[in-house]
Amino acid sequence: MSSLRLGVNIDHVATLRQARYATMPQSKNAEPDPVAAASVCERAGAGGIVAHLRSDRRHIQDRDIERLRQSIMTKLNLEMGNTPEIVDFALRTVPDEVCLVPEKREEVTTEGGLDVITQHKELSATVKRLQLAGIRVSLFIDPTLEQVDAAAELGVEMVELHTGRLANAFTEKIEKEELEKLRAAARAASESKVQVNAGHGINYKNIALIHQIPNLTELNIGHSIVSRAVRVGLGTAVKEMLAAMENYRG
Repeated sequence: MSSLRLGVNIDHVATLRQARYATMPQSKNAEPDPVAAASVCERAGAGGIVAHLRSDRRHIQDRDIERLRQSIMTKLNLEMGNTPEIVDFALRTVPDEVCLVPEKREEVTTEGGLDVITQHKELSATVKRLQLAGIRVSLFIDPTLEQVDAAAELGVEMVELHTGRLANAFTEKIEKEELEKLRAAARAASESKVQVNAGHGINYKNIALIHQIPNLTELNIGHSIVSRAVRVGLGTAVKEMLAAMENYRG
């Protein structure tokens, strides 16, 4: 049995703060603090903290990442689009890991994976720069063999398989098809010696389906944990998710 690690995404702790303090993030009253939340998650057993610095700064701010970098005891996984400004920021702050994701301003959350095939050249340059700075790189991709192969060709350490379509499947047929794609992609990445992570839309119910995907090392989960925390507190929400991840057979 392999133990599955949990990366907790704290974006939506910042979303709640920005709802009131977007124009005055330095206010002494600004709350909740994503950095304090990260600390609670770590104490509850999270294996890492995930945060997405978006071009429009809709939730996490530069200062949050800088403070997280100084205070985190586990590891910091910075999700980001492949844009010059954000890449430069990553090279200045040096998170432990970067997960490159597609980013469209109008979407509420990241929908769909990176197209590694068409963006091979631009991604290749960024991956090299990040790796030279000692940062491990992951690509957020749709679970297709073509995308897995393209990611492996770039020499990244990890891929994060997009589980959103499985999470949002509204018929058993679609669920079954998506699960099969994820299983095949996870096996292929593992055979290419690429670490396999998964994320997007995973919650306390559909985590049972995630147990059916082989070769996983890490799950990155945010929204469902922060939502659950409103009722039970953040530490308990993290512990409940970790309990649901136990006995993963890989």
